[in-house]
Amino acid sequence: MSARLVLSVTAVAGLGLLGACSATTGASPAPTPAPTPVAVQRQAVAVQAKLVAADVAGLGQVLTDQDGHTLYRFEKDTANPPASTCEGTCATAWPPVLATGTVDVEGVDPKLVGTLTRGDGSTQVTVNGWPVYRYAKDTAAGQANGQDVGDTWHAVTPTGGKATTQEQQTAINTTNIPGLDTVLTDQNGRTLYLYTKDSKKPSKSTCDGACATAWPPLLAQGDVQVNGVDPKLVGKVTRGDGTVQVTIGGWPVYRYAKDTAAGQANGHAVNGVWFELEQNGCKVADGKKPLTTTGSPSSTAPAADPGGSSY
Repeated sequence: MSARLVLSVTAVAGLGLLGACSATTGASPAPTPAPTPVAVQRQAVAVQAKLVAADVAGLGQVLTDQDGHTLYRFEKDTANPPASTCEGTCATAWPPVLATGTVDVEGVDPKLVGTLTRGDGSTQVTVNGWPVYRYAKDTAAGQANGQDVGDTWHAVTPTGGKATTQEQQTAINTTNIPGLDTVLTDQNGRTLYLYTKDSKKPSKSTCDGACATAWPPLLAQGDVQVNGVDPKLVGKVTRGDGTVQVTIGGWPVYRYAKDTAAGQANGHAVNGVWFELEQNGCKVADGKKPLTTTGSPSSTAPAADPGGSSY
């Protein structure tokens, strides 16, 4: 009886030893070793953000990522302070450019590049304060399908500005209007004017509010293209609302809302303070006035604004 007990205990002990040996001989899979520091470093480099200044057809020079995908800014975000308002489904359509470490730059001033913390805790890249994004519908390098989407998404320039299409870029051209001779026009052939209540030294606009509705300021969209005018005469001035207005010869320049087609000059001498600009940046001489000719949309100059305004 005792012999059998000893044998049984011995057998159980043997099974225990056998189980212990099985555990040490690799029957169960060994735990996956932690990645080495080198492996971790390679993973980080693979997703590291990079900003590259590149030419994109129709937009000129804008920012792209390391794969050549165009980058964008969202007008509903803010740059000061930097803040992103694109979350949830918005961030699915417009994936934010995230930073996992130092952001590489090529053709971009590193001082303009920063980051912000998003609502989900991730770190997004900013350029001059503006959060930057990709667009999910850009499926290949060089595409810019997100430009002007909803009038709130624009490709971002290397300085953080919003890019404009070449058709939208501001241009200063010349045209001949009978009775006025050669005057300046914008990229759409609309006559340009100066306001004698502004100042040219220093450049300053005094036309705001209702005045700016009647006389829309010519804003600088992209690099101002100049044709037939000395580029040294062309400058810019920041308006009270923060927009940037083109100046010529120091004078802030405007369109006239009642010029509804290229070649019109209905704003000539309105209230004695609005005049077209000549190539030298000066106002058209007081003795001149536009002539009404067959096929020309120009009209004779009104003596005063019909609305009775002082501008």
